[in-house]
Amino acid sequence: MTKGPNTRLADLFGLAGWSKGELARLVNRQAAVMGHPQLATDTSRVRRWIDVGETPRDPVPQVLAALFTERLGRVVTIEDLGLGPSGCAGKRQTQDGLPWPPGRTAAVLTEFTGMDLMLNRRGVVGAGAALTAGTALSGAMYDWLRTDPPAPFAEDTLGTGNPLHADQAALDRYEAAPVGTEEIEALERSVEVFRAWDAARGGGLQRKAVVGQLNEVGGMLAYQHPESLQRRLWGVAANLAVLAGWMSHDVGLEPTAQKYFVIAAHAAREGRDRPRAGEALSRAARQMVHLGRPDDALDLMKLAQSGSGDETLPRTRAMLRTIEAWAHASMGRGQATRRTLGQAEELFAADRGDVPPPSWMQMFDEADLHGMQALAFRTLAEHDASAASLAERHAKEALRLREGGHQRSQIFDYISLASACLLADDPEQADSYARLALVSIRENSSHRTWDRLREMYRLTSRYTGYGKIESLREELERAIPKKNASPRSSGSPGQRGGRRDPGHGGPRSAGAMAM
Repeated sequence: MTKGPNTRLADLFGLAGWSKGELARLVNRQAAVMGHPQLATDTSRVRRWIDVGETPRDPVPQVLAALFTERLGRVVTIEDLGLGPSGCAGKRQTQDGLPWPPGRTAAVLTEFTGMDLMLNRRGVVGAGAALTAGTALSGAMYDWLRTDPPAPFAEDTLGTGNPLHADQAALDRYEAAPVGTEEIEALERSVEVFRAWDAARGGGLQRKAVVGQLNEVGGMLAYQHPESLQRRLWGVAANLAVLAGWMSHDVGLEPTAQKYFVIAAHAAREGRDRPRAGEALSRAARQMVHLGRPDDALDLMKLAQSGSGDETLPRTRAMLRTIEAWAHASMGRGQATRRTLGQAEELFAADRGDVPPPSWMQMFDEADLHGMQALAFRTLAEHDASAASLAERHAKEALRLREGGHQRSQIFDYISLASACLLADDPEQADSYARLALVSIRENSSHRTWDRLREMYRLTSRYTGYGKIESLREELERAIPKKNASPRSSGSPGQRGGRRDPGHGGPRSAGAMAM
């Protein structure tokens, strides 16, 4: 069956830099490695896949996904190649096939995590693709997120206790079996353990374990359980996908992180938890601000807030407002920043606590509210120096309220505080707080903390010749890891491949919110 040129496959083929003959030979070789020695592909067949949109038979889509994943150094799924079973190969009716059809989430989840684990095994590092723009994501998913998914016992099931009508690749990677209440409770506890570890030590050390756990949950979802258990299992999948995305973002795997956030939104919607879906997309927005794309972040925040539903608790809405405020601050919009942070404070105060927050919101407490306010005002202070004193006040309050087990957030608070002091012309205090951050940062695997420290280092350049700051700069130059790209003109240590904020043309104001 042909459908016109497969533009997705064509784009990735161009990035890979192969000739059609090379790809044909690689497909045959990889297929043999994967247990299919009888496969014989030639140049003309590859041409038909790309130029005519011919869909190759199994196992070719999986073979191609493995080849492109290894070549590009990032996870590439059969959906990314335009070879999914939805019948829309190469036709960009939605960005990257979003949202994918009902019943496909478990299969996409299982395939993506399987490819991610393969990258880890082979030691491939990097992210060769650009992030999908916030406008493209929100445009594709706006109506989808605001509606409920089909009934759980729809035509795409084969009955309770039987596998869903997912593609065979998903079932091959995991021997699907039904699970009971005890297994789901154990999975929910494991999420809490992973979440606590991430908050304390950063995402680098446990990311693979979370991805592996999510891969197993994808296999479990290939069975249709009783509705109450199935919804809880989807909740576990959403929570693990958010964690996998956040940990990927924490170590700089940005396109991979974004894919996990989108998977999490799909999983949450399958479980009929629209607030969770909105929060998952808000993570993608935080990522965009951190990367100097606040306009994309605002697009995503509109989607997250509109799609969260009326059942969203005030504290969750407060958290969403803080991310929106940070995006406004990155663009130098002082009035919008102050207004939105004021709304966040009002919403947080309106939460009477009579309804227990969901597990994924328990990390956002009063300390985190002040931490995000500090980050937003510190970011705004690069455009309006009067915001620096507000950033100092909120950072100190966040540090006062921080409980044990939140070391990464504490590091962010110290860096926000030191940066605010530099912007407020108080180098003595800045030096003290920066050194407190350095004490803890070496024990953390979060790359984002180093990104923030690089931005603070940039601010120290205005105090050249000042004794303590000169000493601090020398220590930062020794401590901050170098990045593998061309140097940025600001001269920051390790600041290679730095980004600029498109909103105002100057260096971006980096920062990130801990979980």
